[in-house]
Amino acid sequence: MKIAQIAPLTESVPPKFYGGTERVVSYLTEALVELGHDVTLFASGDSHTSAKLVPVWPAALRLDAALRDRVAPHINMMEIVRRSADQFDVLHFHLDYYSFSLFARQPTPFVTTLHGRLDLPEHQTVFDTFNAAPVISISKSQRQPLPQANWQATIYHGIPENLYRPQPVEPEYLAFLGRISPEKRIDVAIRIAQRSEMPLKIAAKVDAADRAYFDSLQPLLKLPHVEFIGEIADDQKADFLSRAHALLFPIDWPEPFGLSMIEAMACGTPVIAYNRGSVIEIVDHGISGLIVEDEIGALAAVKRISTLSRQKVRACFEARFTAKRMAQQYVETYQAMIRAQRRARFRIVQP
Repeated sequence: MKIAQIAPLTESVPPKFYGGTERVVSYLTEALVELGHDVTLFASGDSHTSAKLVPVWPAALRLDAALRDRVAPHINMMEIVRRSADQFDVLHFHLDYYSFSLFARQPTPFVTTLHGRLDLPEHQTVFDTFNAAPVISISKSQRQPLPQANWQATIYHGIPENLYRPQPVEPEYLAFLGRISPEKRIDVAIRIAQRSEMPLKIAAKVDAADRAYFDSLQPLLKLPHVEFIGEIADDQKADFLSRAHALLFPIDWPEPFGLSMIEAMACGTPVIAYNRGSVIEIVDHGISGLIVEDEIGALAAVKRISTLSRQKVRACFEARFTAKRMAQQYVETYQAMIRAQRRARFRIVQP
C-alpha cells in the first residue's frame, strides 16, 4: 500500500525533545515501513525516517525564532500534498482540521487522526460543517464532545516495543514527565510528593505560551524535595522512568491520550493518575497503575504503589500499546476506507 503521512511542522519527526504528535507520527511511519508498506512522510527537513521524506520546510518551526506565521508553512504543505495525492492509496493527516475542505474535493481517500482536545466551543461549527470528513480518535473519551464527527476508528497510540525497557535500578523518587501547563497540574504533583515525603523529579517542556505560568511556579520548583530537569530526550527516558516509584499524572483536563503514561509502562513504572479524559482507558487500575479522584486518593496510591508488579506493568504495555499494534490497526482502517470508496464508485457507474 502507498501511504502518505502528513505531520505537523512544529517539531521534527521524531522531535528532538518533547513533541507528542510528531513522536507518534514517527512511530507509526516506521512501523508501517517495517510492515512492508511504501510510505512517504511530509514533514520538516530536519526529520529522520526510513520512509521517503518530502521536506516541506527546512526545519522544525519551533526552532525558527524569526518565524511569525506558523500557519503559512502548513498551508503550503497542503498544496504540495494535493498535487501528489494521486500517487497514493491513502493520505493520513495529523493536522487537526486543516485538510478537511481541500481534500474532500479530490478522489484519493484521506483520514485525519485528531491528536488534541475537542471540547472547545469553536470545534462544533467546524465539525457541523465538515461532518463527512473521516477522522480517527486516540481514545473513546476524546470523541464525546463531537458525536457528529465521521469517526472511523479509535486507535490508541503505541511506541516501539524495545525503545524503552525497565532498567536494573532501584526506584528513588516520584516522576513527572511531559509539559508544564496549568491543566497538567504540576503544582498538585509537587504537593502530592511533599505530603508523601518523597522527592519529585520533573522532566518537562515549557512552551512560550506557558512561560508566565512556569514563572509563577518558581517558589514550588525551589522546594527542597523538587528537582526540575527540563526536557529530556528519548535516550534518557528509560533511566529516568525506571528510577521512579511511579509517574504522577494529576491532570485537570480531558486528556485525549497521555503518551507519558505508556512510556512509563514500557519501563515497568506504574502510573498514579487522576480519573480525567482517557485515563480510565489507558491505565488498568490495580495492574499498570492506580486511578484516583483527588489528592487524598493520590496520597493513598503512593503508599500502595510498591504492591504493583513492575513486570505486569510492562506486560500491559506489550499487550496494548506497541507501535506494531497501532500500525496494524491503522492499516485495517485504511483498507476499510479504500474498500468503501471503491464500492461508492461502483454504485455511481452502474446504469
